[in-house]
Amino acid sequence: MVGFGINMRDSWPVVTVIMPVLNEAAFIRKSLGAVIAQDYPRDCMQILVVDGGSSDETRQIAQELLNDDPKSGLLHNPRRIQSAALNIGIQAASGDIIIRVDGHTLIEADYVRNCVRLLASGEFDNVGGPMRPVGQTYVGQGVALATTSKFGIAGSKFHYSEREQMVDTVYMGAFRRTIFDRVGLFDEQLKINEDYEFNYRLRQAGGKILLSPTLKSSYVPRQSLGALWRQYFQYGYWKVRMLRKHPVSLRWRQVIPPLFVGTVIVSGVMSLLWRSFRWLFMGITGSYLLANCVASTIAARRGGWRILPVLPMIFATLHIAWGLGFWYGLLLTVVPTWRSRKM
Repeated sequence: MVGFGINMRDSWPVVTVIMPVLNEAAFIRKSLGAVIAQDYPRDCMQILVVDGGSSDETRQIAQELLNDDPKSGLLHNPRRIQSAALNIGIQAASGDIIIRVDGHTLIEADYVRNCVRLLASGEFDNVGGPMRPVGQTYVGQGVALATTSKFGIAGSKFHYSEREQMVDTVYMGAFRRTIFDRVGLFDEQLKINEDYEFNYRLRQAGGKILLSPTLKSSYVPRQSLGALWRQYFQYGYWKVRMLRKHPVSLRWRQVIPPLFVGTVIVSGVMSLLWRSFRWLFMGITGSYLLANCVASTIAARRGGWRILPVLPMIFATLHIAWGLGFWYGLLLTVVPTWRSRKM
């Protein structure tokens, strides 16, 4: 297999694994340990942990694990956000290949080697695997089931697909270093959605993104409804910020939650004034509740019937939080624009 100007049968390209972290003391020993335990040649791998100013023991643990490797190290991220951490790591990287691994993710022992194998063909510019959540609490197990359901996360194939295919974005990602010279770094104006925004620019530049089930990993999702709500509200809010930059990147799946939430709110308010709107409100909410119950039953059949009672609440949290976050972000965008036009 030929790629990066070398024959992989004779030598291996240098890989830099970048781990953006913040307060991961409870998990980093496992996640960083999984990176260190890769079956890839150790002298061809650099590990950069980019810490956003952790207030726990994350930095000490990372330094302890990396002490024996002079090529690897701990970097500081003063801006704290992931996009900045990735850029710091990329600029400090010595590898021909950049592989992102999140601090709450466990990669399989052959993950790095398979990333290199897929990229070495020269056909793809970014490769990633399915996002496989493993819940540690009762709610967390429900979140894991819901976020691998098409009803929970419609259209994002890396959440549920087991088929190798071209996609618009992937989980984490592995890149040839030269792609950042062509496309640019991650957008540090985005706290969230920085990966989707980068992959959009990559595709616009003619790049190809591959989802491959050979890239195996697992991660721990949010373990409570409150944490899940905050996460998806932020996703919706920052999606608006991303769309301000790339409005044509909008996908139909991203419109459904805000459209649903907006229609329910408007029809609910209008039903207080006009009786005819009550049928619309009841029809929309009734249809959603029915679809939610069907999806919850299907998910519980796949992952365990004891999770069924919490699944409808988890699905509703995903959809409503994302939808409200989107409208909040849109409101904060429209109001200043409207005010400036009136001045």
